[in-house]
Amino acid sequence: MSETHEDPMDTLLRLRASIDNIDAALVYMLAERFRCTKRVGELKASHDLPASDPAREERQIARLKNLAHEAELDPAFAEKWFNFVVAEVIQHHKKAAQRED
Repeated sequence: MSETHEDPMDTLLRLRASIDNIDAALVYMLAERFRCTKRVGELKASHDLPASDPAREERQIARLKNLAHEAELDPAFAEKWFNFVVAEVIQHHKKAAQRED
């Protein structure tokens, strides 16, 4: 047992409850992010702007990798996550542009 003599099952349940709370927060944060990117897509579509912005994406990747490093998270994972999210956002922007046509 650990130095605190806490029951391992109690510790497991407490940690899992924290993980569940974090997962819920992440889902709501992603939903808010997609609400914002939806508005960006609509703005881009109404002004005939391209669905993607590679220069901004590169700046964001560098920024997020730095943040990940500071947070002791694998920067490569942060980049993979960002690329996954951006791919979805770009698809939304392309759909918005098609609706504008």
